[in-house]
Amino acid sequence: MKAERPDLNLRTILLVKLADLGDVLTATPAMRAMRVAYPLARLEALLTPQSARLLEGWDALDGVVLFQKAAFDRPRDAPGALPRALALAAWLRGRYDAVVLLHHLTTTWGTLKYAALALASRARVRAGLDNGRGWFLTHRALDRGFGARHEVDYWLSVVALLGAEAGSRRLEAPIGAPAQAWAAQRWAELGLEGRTVALLHPGSGAFSLARRWPAERFATVGDALAEREVDHVLVLAGPAPEEAELAARVAGRTRRPAVVVADAPGPQALAALLARCRLVVGNDSGVMHLAAAVGTPTVAVFGPSNDRAWAPYPATAGQAEVVRERLACSPCIHVGHRFGTPRGCPARTCLDLVEPEAVVAAAGRVLHRVPG
Repeated sequence: MKAERPDLNLRTILLVKLADLGDVLTATPAMRAMRVAYPLARLEALLTPQSARLLEGWDALDGVVLFQKAAFDRPRDAPGALPRALALAAWLRGRYDAVVLLHHLTTTWGTLKYAALALASRARVRAGLDNGRGWFLTHRALDRGFGARHEVDYWLSVVALLGAEAGSRRLEAPIGAPAQAWAAQRWAELGLEGRTVALLHPGSGAFSLARRWPAERFATVGDALAEREVDHVLVLAGPAPEEAELAARVAGRTRRPAVVVADAPGPQALAALLARCRLVVGNDSGVMHLAAAVGTPTVAVFGPSNDRAWAPYPATAGQAEVVRERLACSPCIHVGHRFGTPRGCPARTCLDLVEPEAVVAAAGRVLHRVPG
């Protein structure tokens, strides 16, 4: 029996997701569920300027509020960022009936920031995850720790408190006309019309460089795919530190020609490019989530990070596989109620044990399941 939606009379709602690309994508099913549950409410999202570009023109939101949270990430930076934080608090005051916090309360500093934001808004409904630190919330969903549930399911559990039920559960990445045009032009410039293409992403974003599988193994995978599955291989150079050099190293080690593609002009343009590919192979990263969002078959290599929290979603779709070695010491990033060790360990044993053959086999399985 369908649960009855609580009569909260919410006319203005703020969804808070101050995070990078991949994290924002994991929140899109929850945002869509809120749009369906509250079609007449004004639904806005508090995002970083970088992530806001992903959701430009998205029909699930009526607007976005921008805040550069990076300047407020550490207590020692707080004095310099305080004027901006106070300006945001003043702007939020009395503007929303509900504030929906789509974040874990992992650190004391983080909890204080989100508590200050929620309370400063004076919203009568404040919903979020509670791991024992959610004293300032009026509606609480239990946080059992990273990996106890997928991140997507955590955010759906938060909005369920307000009567929003999940629909398709798929990640969403809107692609506007300019992004489509850029991808079409780039595809034509590369001579890829009518060809099947695999894209390799050896980067991992800036949060944890420890997630990077060795470049030479990506090259081995690229050669195997070119021999068996696709006509052409691209290597994506993302914007994170050293990713251009990393992509060039992968392309330089392939026996068959592989072309480096520099980072797209924006996340929607990158989504449009990924949508044209037959396959994406990469590390745990925002690019991985973006590929899953546009429906491109994806193979994700995981090492120190937690695939139970961050695997391509939904796992039941069959369009993606995770390749990893399960060791007693892994995952070591996002474990329990802690961030863990984003720098990983010097040995990177969990990644070193992942062989190219396992990744190529996973690619063959997803390509077999998803028609070309």
